[in-house]
Amino acid sequence: MSGETSQPPSPVVVFRVDASVEIGTGHVMRCLTLAETLKAQGVQCHFLCREHVGHLIDTIQARGFVIHRLPVWSQQDIDDASGSPQPSHAHWLGVSWQQDAEACATLLRSLAPDWLVVDHYALDARWEAAVLPARTRLLVIDDLADRPHLAHLLLDQNLGRQSEDYAGLVPVECQVLAGPQHAVLRPEFAERRESSLTRRLRRPTIKRMLISLGGVDKDNATCRVLDALNDCNLPHDLEITVVMGATAPWLREVKARAGELPWFTEVVVNVSDMARRMAEADLAIGAAGSTSWERCCLGLPTLMLVLAENQKSIAKALDMEGAAVCLGNQEQLVEGLSRHLSALQVPHALYEMSVAAAQLTSGGGTLALCRALNGESKYR
Repeated sequence: MSGETSQPPSPVVVFRVDASVEIGTGHVMRCLTLAETLKAQGVQCHFLCREHVGHLIDTIQARGFVIHRLPVWSQQDIDDASGSPQPSHAHWLGVSWQQDAEACATLLRSLAPDWLVVDHYALDARWEAAVLPARTRLLVIDDLADRPHLAHLLLDQNLGRQSEDYAGLVPVECQVLAGPQHAVLRPEFAERRESSLTRRLRRPTIKRMLISLGGVDKDNATCRVLDALNDCNLPHDLEITVVMGATAPWLREVKARAGELPWFTEVVVNVSDMARRMAEADLAIGAAGSTSWERCCLGLPTLMLVLAENQKSIAKALDMEGAAVCLGNQEQLVEGLSRHLSALQVPHALYEMSVAAAQLTSGGGTLALCRALNGESKYR
């Protein structure tokens, strides 16, 4: 009809990210955080995910996003014909990078996104060159600085990371956002930050403990922590909450072990109120992964376990800043847990760690990243 004006098409952003028993859930969860913020701004978000054991495809769909499923291949059908060196996490992909690229390139040509977001340690510049449509911009979310990328924008939210660490790995015009002030956190963490830090001004003792060792915890570190707590001197009225994912293979064993502890201990699954639980906790025992920045935003003192090689540098940096205490790996747990718990029960110890943690990030990284995406592309 005359007089009508056509609306411009909604911007499109595509995420290439996976979850599995080995990969864990953190990569998908931080991409979901970004996607939900973009969706609120009118962006159409699609996910390309492989159906590994322990995938989170149903979770992504439940959040209202379009999923494009990439099937799992049998080992004999995986073919890497290049013979060139592979990323150290190449096995996470479940296929060769060429096979993954062939499937994704077809989808990306059809979707013609404004941005492609890649959060996957198994992918590098070769894959990116094979799939990236001519007008699509590339955001890479990384933690390792160990392989080249063709990124227009790169995010590495880890403490101690500098943009110079990616020199020679990204184009000179690539904008690098480095450090935990850029951490991708859900908005409820920034919303609860003030009340959480105010509560800690009263210098609480350890009355509420939160244990969260990743959504999968494939090596059953949670049971080891619960066993080690049995030998620790803790307040009789202590309340413990254990948070796990529904795909965790040791969930039944953890629930049984929790029932044997002398303190009230609940095991909760797939919680939607993690920010509230962190804000109300006096101490966390957690993995040195991406949830470290959620804890820091809320000033939550933490005893950290290193559950993967790529967590070592995060744990060391946080420990050196006084923002957490690194317990080491699972084998070092029993030796260190009782000693560090005793040290944190002296006056001011929890408060001092809380202050150091809260200085690292305020929780505004997600909105800042969206502004960077918008400013870089103007969504065409």
